[in-house]
Amino acid sequence: MMLTRRDLGLLAAALAVPQASIAQGAPLSSKAYPYEEMPVHKNGENEFRSVLAGQLHDGCLLKVHQTRLGPEGMPHPPHHHLHEEMFLVREGMLEVTISGKSTRLGPGSVAFVGSNDEHGVRNPGTTPAEYFVLELGNDA
Repeated sequence: MMLTRRDLGLLAAALAVPQASIAQGAPLSSKAYPYEEMPVHKNGENEFRSVLAGQLHDGCLLKVHQTRLGPEGMPHPPHHHLHEEMFLVREGMLEVTISGKSTRLGPGSVAFVGSNDEHGVRNPGTTPAEYFVLELGNDA
């Protein structure tokens, strides 16, 4: 599956819609999301910012969040789920493990995880790593 810049833009816009809109089936509206306005949740050196969540014009659910991992940090243990995910590395180093194969990714790199593939991420570096996660589809 190839995503164009327009697809990614639509995906990012969709994730900003409140959860109530998702349940009602309302499509995401165009909107900008300034970094300093995103609510931040902290866990030690790790930070999580929800960007947006909602449906695209074709009914596909899109969620986007941004994570900042401290050195040697992990957001959670390896897992799997029905929806697909993309990891887009913004800064630092991210080690992505998909179905037992690990790859180190630097800024500008992308990883795609297919439905039900076991995966996990960690920061193998000595400086923080920041990345975006795009969730495509739902687990229902």
